[in-house]
Amino acid sequence: MIDPVTGEIIDEQQLAEQLLKQAKEQGVDLVGPDGVLNGLTKRVLETALEAEMTEHLGYEKHGNTIAENARNGIRSKTVLTEVGPVEIDVPRDREGSFEPKIVKKRQRRLTGVDEIVLSLTARGLTTGEVAAHFDDVYGASVSKDTISRITDKVIEEMTEWQNRPLDRVYPVVFIDALVVKVRDGQVRNKPFYIAVGVTVNGERDILGIWAGDGGEGAKFWLGVLTEIKNRGAEDVCIVVCDGLKGLPESINTAWPLATVQTCIIHLIRNTFRFASRHYWEEMGKDLRPVYTAPTEAAARERFVEFDAKWGQQYPAISKLWQNAWSEFVPFLDWDVEIRRIICSTNAIESLNARYRRAVRARGHFPNDAAALKCLYLVTRSLDPTGRGRARWATRWKPALNAFAIAFEGRIN
Repeated sequence: MIDPVTGEIIDEQQLAEQLLKQAKEQGVDLVGPDGVLNGLTKRVLETALEAEMTEHLGYEKHGNTIAENARNGIRSKTVLTEVGPVEIDVPRDREGSFEPKIVKKRQRRLTGVDEIVLSLTARGLTTGEVAAHFDDVYGASVSKDTISRITDKVIEEMTEWQNRPLDRVYPVVFIDALVVKVRDGQVRNKPFYIAVGVTVNGERDILGIWAGDGGEGAKFWLGVLTEIKNRGAEDVCIVVCDGLKGLPESINTAWPLATVQTCIIHLIRNTFRFASRHYWEEMGKDLRPVYTAPTEAAARERFVEFDAKWGQQYPAISKLWQNAWSEFVPFLDWDVEIRRIICSTNAIESLNARYRRAVRARGHFPNDAAALKCLYLVTRSLDPTGRGRARWATRWKPALNAFAIAFEGRIN
């Protein structure tokens, strides 16, 4: 920070220590209606408004002017900021032509407050809970209608995002459905379809979120995949999905050259559903040689050993793997770098965990639009620092080389 008057560099740490010392000496809080930060925010905003008025009129405050337009007192108003409500004095001019930018006419909230509302909503808080948060933390009264209007601002942004053009080719696309409780006459479970693509640059791109119209079905997935293709995704090398009946046919209808790969994580999780939790750790160790085998023949041998140990006690597990074997086998043909990408729990599982956290916090939604808005707010709040994207891209180069060889002519 640079002092605008002296031009000297301001030590931010020293400034913070001075504010804290001042608060202790005066016996006041840092935040709140009478807090130090509240007063500092007031002075900063009023100084900025006075500077805008000076630029508008062409002369300094208390200076002489020969122009017809001049300063004409002030008017007070309260604006909601990140440190709570702040009452500021806004300068006026005789002609009423002054249009402030830092705090616009009729503006009652700074933009940072809107971002706080969107962030809290993305974490699953209801409008009532967000209003209570502002009351408890900032001592500010914000109505539920105001909070709804703030979150509704993202609907246009969400629509544009949902219809944006996509890349021509994706090496991998992960597809999955998330169950959300929606009140439609009565509260019922509805699937929301999510597709995540990995670009040729190694970036994870959430391609869209779609509200279903019943139980998860291959027919609805065909419509979703067709829409993705119509938005520009002409080719996908590998589509990773669960074992939904009819889904491979829907995928190959959209992309005839795509390889359908059963999600190993889904397959393992479904395996544990049929077994007692007491055996999960032991069963996981026995399954690992199956999905890490170098060839299909080796995997078949390891599965026979697994089935001999667990098949009699849990026959449903044996049937599960036998039914999914044809979609599981392609996994064994890939280079180890490709295996790491399509088997990664971070690709879609971490995303689903964030979605589920927000959904569970809400309990249920009044309609599909409210659920979509919440899921989109979670989406736009992902990886704010970009560190996750950077880590993923760093690990991507070996996989890109493997994809370029396995799918020669399709990645470039």
